[in-house]
Amino acid sequence: MNEIFSNIYKDRTVLVTGHTGFSGGWLSVWLKELGARVIGYSLDPPTKPNLFESIELKNKIESHIIANVRDYKHLTSVFEKYEPAVVFHLAAQPLVRLSYKEPKLTYETNVTGTVNVLEAVRKTKSVKVCLIVTSDKCYENKEWIFGYREIDPMGGYDPYSSSKGCAELVTAAYRRSFFDSKEYGKTHTVALSSVRAGNMIGGGDWGEDRIIPDCVRALSKRKTIIIRNPTATRPWQYVLEPLSGYLWLGALMYRDGTKYSDAWNFGPNESDILTVEGLVGLLLNEWGNGECEIRTDDPHEAHLLKLDISKANSTLKWKPVYNIYDAIKETAIWYKTFYSNSVENIYDFTVSQIAKHIKKAKTDDLLWAKEL
Repeated sequence: MNEIFSNIYKDRTVLVTGHTGFSGGWLSVWLKELGARVIGYSLDPPTKPNLFESIELKNKIESHIIANVRDYKHLTSVFEKYEPAVVFHLAAQPLVRLSYKEPKLTYETNVTGTVNVLEAVRKTKSVKVCLIVTSDKCYENKEWIFGYREIDPMGGYDPYSSSKGCAELVTAAYRRSFFDSKEYGKTHTVALSSVRAGNMIGGGDWGEDRIIPDCVRALSKRKTIIIRNPTATRPWQYVLEPLSGYLWLGALMYRDGTKYSDAWNFGPNESDILTVEGLVGLLLNEWGNGECEIRTDDPHEAHLLKLDISKANSTLKWKPVYNIYDAIKETAIWYKTFYSNSVENIYDFTVSQIAKHIKKAKTDDLLWAKEL
């Protein structure tokens, strides 16, 4: 596995903020299997159960640090101690509904936390690549029927979405002010990008107020699934799709300097974008049983949201590996395996799903999956 992504990550120190979360956990596993020395910096896992503890990730990575990205002094000390070559910043307050209850916390974590990471990068000579992970919700959502492009305006109706738009603006300002491509090799040696993904689904997510975890909690207890905003349309995608994009982009940035320093969308194909109700229907079919009930009394969320991924398609030669049916199938398999205790080592099973995804990418002749 460590021969893919141009073998960039093998034996290099990679710092992942938010490694105890869902996507951060999957990214840390993949990096570990690529041969990287993974340094995790995050709060404790937000739920019980959670991916981090389920796969015993603490015992797999190089260092596991429980801390807050809002703690600038501690964060910079970690950068100084471990001297990472690559930084993936995923730590965030990720929930729309919670952002209505805790707007100050949301902005402090998602905006000030991003500033803290960028300041630490700026002061650490070892860093060559930094990817700031935001969200598809960073755009000023006008309920357009077409996907948002990287050049479209930032915005956000709710505090969470707004905070992610702010994080994008902060990243762009740092890229122009401190990591300008024209000054690369003169005043700095950092390639900086921001990445925006759609709604990730996959095994190991038990986050609050997210549709797949809500479904899995209900199904595992034989309870009725409660659906909010059934007609809301989202760019659903398997968790490994954007992560492959992040890893490939990071490898290209490490190899080619600031050539790829920019904002990037990583989402599903147009044909795989569907409603919340449609997604739940597919999961129920794959699970084999279960019932759902519709309730529509929640705070405002965008009704229609799509990402345009043509830039990543054409420039990075990246595209999704799985369609929505494959994504649902692999997600259901992970949870059913977890709840049935049918495997002795859930970490190895998680790695096997990564290997399966890579095998399909090789069949599709994707550049990132080619071995040296």
